Amino acid sequence: MKSLTDRWGRWVVPYAALWITLLVGGVIVVALALMGAEVYDNVVDDAGLANLDKPALALVEGWRTPALNSFVTGFTNIGGGIGMPILASILTAWLTIHSRTWRPIILVGGAAAVSITATSVGKKLFGRTRPDHADAVPPYETSPSFPSGHTLNTTVVIGVVVYLTCLELRRTIARVGLITAGAVFIVAMGLSRVFLGHHWMTDVIAAWLLGLAWLGIVILAHRLFHVMRHRKHAGPAPTFDHPILDHGHGPDNAGAAESSGGRSQSG
Repeated sequence: MKSLTDRWGRWVVPYAALWITLLVGGVIVVALALMGAEVYDNVVDDAGLANLDKPALALVEGWRTPALNSFVTGFTNIGGGIGMPILASILTAWLTIHSRTWRPIILVGGAAAVSITATSVGKKLFGRTRPDHADAVPPYETSPSFPSGHTLNTTVVIGVVVYLTCLELRRTIARVGLITAGAVFIVAMGLSRVFLGHHWMTDVIAAWLLGLAWLGIVILAHRLFHVMRHRKHAGPAPTFDHPILDHGHGPDNAGAAESSGGRSQSG
C-alpha cells in the first residue's frame, strides 16, 4: 500500500497539471468534431471548399502510374492502423530512453488517443462517402471518409514527436531541419490519401486543421506543466533516477538541487 502511494506521489502528482490540461483539451477537440457537423453541412451546401474535391481528384488521376501507385500505397500505409502505432511506439520509446522521463509516453499516448477518438467520432457523425472505387487505387477502403484518419493521426503523432525531439536538440539548424522534415511528412501523408482516391481533399484539409489545433493544445499543456513545475520545484524535471526533489531536508539539499538544476536541460 505504501509502495503504491509512493509511486502515485512520484509520478502522478507532479504531472497533475499536464493530465488536467490534456483532458480538458481533449474534450474541447472532440466537442469541436461534434460541432463540425453543422459547419460541414454549410460548406457543402454553399459549394465552398467542396469545389476542391472533384477537381483535385481529377488532377491526380492524370498523374497515376503503376509504379507511382505502388510507391504511394506503401508510403500511406505508414500512417495506417498498423504502421502508425508501430512508428509511434518506436519513436516514443527512443524519446523516453533518451530523455529519461515519462513525458514522451504521456504526451504522445494522450495526444494519439484523442486524435483516434476524434477520427472515430467524426466518421460516425458525418458518414461521408469516399470517392468511387472506379476513381481509387486498390486496396479499397469502405469506412466513412470524413475526416482523414491517416492525416489527422500523422499530424498529431509526428507533430508531438518533432516538438519533443526539438527540446533535446541544441543547434537551431537541426531544429529547423527536423521541423521541415516533419511538415513534409505530414503534408505528403495527406496528399497521398487524395492521390490514391481514398479521401476527398476536404477530408484531408479538415484533418490537418483539427490535428494542428490539438497539437497546439498538447504543446501548450506541456509548457504549462513546465512553468508550474518550476514554480514549485527547483532543479531538473523528474527522471527515472530522480523522480521528484525532496525539499524537506534543509538548505543543503536545496542548494544541491539548485546546482543540479543549473546543469539540466529545460523542457
